Amino acid sequence: MLQDKIAQYSDEIHAFSAGTADELEQFRIRFLGTKGIIKDLFEEFKTVSAEEKRVLGKVLNEFKKLAEEKYNQLKDSLSNTGSSRQTHGDLTLPGNGLELGARHPLVMVRTEIIEIFKKLGFNVAEGPEIEDDWHNFSALNFPEEHPARDMQDTFFISLSKGEGDQGSESVALRTHTSSVQVRMMEQGKPPFRAIMPGRVYRNEAISARAHCFFHQVEGLYVDENVSFADLKQTLFYFVQELFGEDTKVRFRPSYFPFTEPSAEMDISCTICKGAGCQMCKHSGWVEILGCGMVDPNVLENCGIDSKKYTGFAFGMGIERITNLKYEIRDLRMFSENDIRFLKQFKTELI
Repeated sequence: MLQDKIAQYSDEIHAFSAGTADELEQFRIRFLGTKGIIKDLFEEFKTVSAEEKRVLGKVLNEFKKLAEEKYNQLKDSLSNTGSSRQTHGDLTLPGNGLELGARHPLVMVRTEIIEIFKKLGFNVAEGPEIEDDWHNFSALNFPEEHPARDMQDTFFISLSKGEGDQGSESVALRTHTSSVQVRMMEQGKPPFRAIMPGRVYRNEAISARAHCFFHQVEGLYVDENVSFADLKQTLFYFVQELFGEDTKVRFRPSYFPFTEPSAEMDISCTICKGAGCQMCKHSGWVEILGCGMVDPNVLENCGIDSKKYTGFAFGMGIERITNLKYEIRDLRMFSENDIRFLKQFKTELI
């Protein structure tokens, strides 16, 4: 009889357990498949009398519900334990490994520079990449006729009508992170001791040695009785930490509108060790940064008494430092996202 079959199959379902996904799939086919037991029982149900249908209909529906609940319960159990994956494929084969990435070389060098100056008590300051004329040029003692204001060097931003009285050349993509120094000195009071890492922009032709954007780290220290000797010792410590104790340093007189006196700092070439190579142009020396004592006019422009306070500033390109550390000859490689290039830094894991 139909009712006896249902009782027999119900006992079978209660006793069933699946250890693998294949066993569970056989259960589904046997009971819930298109040619399974439940399908056959419903076909047989059509042949019973009307009186029996009133009783067996409820029993048969409960049996179907029992089979479905059992299947879903076992399916969830296998999914949680991971057993459903154990029977697929050759278990002796190695798993699919996750390929680890690495930090970008510029990020690694930027982080290393920051950590060195943090040891000397320098904080990290940041500012906007779109700057006005005052913070990017005028406050830093750039005369109106200075070549850096020329369209060949700077990406100026034209303002549409109704956005104020500023001219079309009063806003630009910052050409250096010195603008962050100006904002910091305007908004606070000495002493200041901070570095300013960030991206800057110059309207230059892209080549192996130049790019229209690059990255800088600038530094500023303003306090009473700050001297050029303090500047030299700070930068000497930085070079020794970054490139090693055998690295030599020399300072050459130079000119920058915002520092006086000004200098450029060279280090002995880390690639040829001073013997001469293409990187150092066979001189044995490589220029890595510009520096100097903050011009009194810059301090006064920022509301700082130049008779009471003095300070020094410096700035370096992160790309130049990275070139020396990893012997990378083409600046364009830093921004091309070439996996072949980036994979070389996998020893520096995140």
